Amino acid sequence: MIQRRTSLTVADNSGARVMVVIHIYGSSRRRFASLGDIVQCVVKKADPVGIVKEDELVKVVVARVHKEFGRPDGSYIRFDDNAGIIIDNKEDKNPRGTRIFGPIARELKEKGYNKIVSMAAEVY
Repeated sequence: MIQRRTSLTVADNSGARVMVVIHIYGSSRRRFASLGDIVQCVVKKADPVGIVKEDELVKVVVARVHKEFGRPDGSYIRFDDNAGIIIDNKEDKNPRGTRIFGPIARELKEKGYNKIVSMAAEVY
C-alpha cells in the first residue's frame, strides 16, 4: 500500500535515487496505490549526471510494495522495499531508463507494461 508522502526507491537507471509520492492517479478520493498503479512523485535525491534531476515531477509505475499483495490463485507476494519505475506518460507506458534493477511483479505484465517486464532480470 503506497500512499501520499511515501518514499520510493527507483528501480531503473534514470538517475533518480529517492522519490516521494504526491498524488495517486485513478480518482480524487483514492488513498492507496498497489502493484502496477501509476503515481506522481517528486525526485528528492538524484545523480548529477542522470536524465532526471532533483525536484522534478515524474510519473511512476509501482513495481514493488512491502505490503503483501494477494493474487487470484490464493498466494501472496511481498518485497523488501517500495520501489517504482519512472515512465514517460500514462498512454505509452515506456520507461525513461534503459535498465531495470531488482525483481518485478508479474502484475505489471497483466497491466500492459510489457517493455518494463522484458527489461527486468527477475519477474515474480
